Amino acid sequence: MNGSLEDVGGSGQLEASLALDSDGSRISQARHLSADFLAKARDQYGIPVATSAVEITQLIVSELVTNARKYAPGPALMHLRILGAVLRVEVWDSSPIAPAAKEADPQRIGQHGLEIVTALALAVTIEPTVVGKRITADIALTA
Repeated sequence: MNGSLEDVGGSGQLEASLALDSDGSRISQARHLSADFLAKARDQYGIPVATSAVEITQLIVSELVTNARKYAPGPALMHLRILGAVLRVEVWDSSPIAPAAKEADPQRIGQHGLEIVTALALAVTIEPTVVGKRITADIALTA
């Protein structure tokens, strides 16, 4: 896996990143990296992390990375960062088209990813970048 946990400049700010090519296995790797990242933050750095936060993070990461790989034609990148009691998940991809949550429809099959992310995250932002867009989801580390 091309992801790693690091203490940026000894600042206590923990980060990890994963390059996401078109290989579908990256979705699974992104979920595993996020769980490992939070376990190391808890075990090695003493940061409180609830079990529910790990589960929510894995679901959000899965949704965001799946969408990046499904709808963006080029490279993508996932970045994790702990900011106090919040995990910030950023997924950048090369598609300039911003996703939009659809109206609730229990009959619709699929396309619920952004609805799920928005329901579980503290905040979700979508911003254009020079090439593509970045979707950011903030997740509470404690319940």
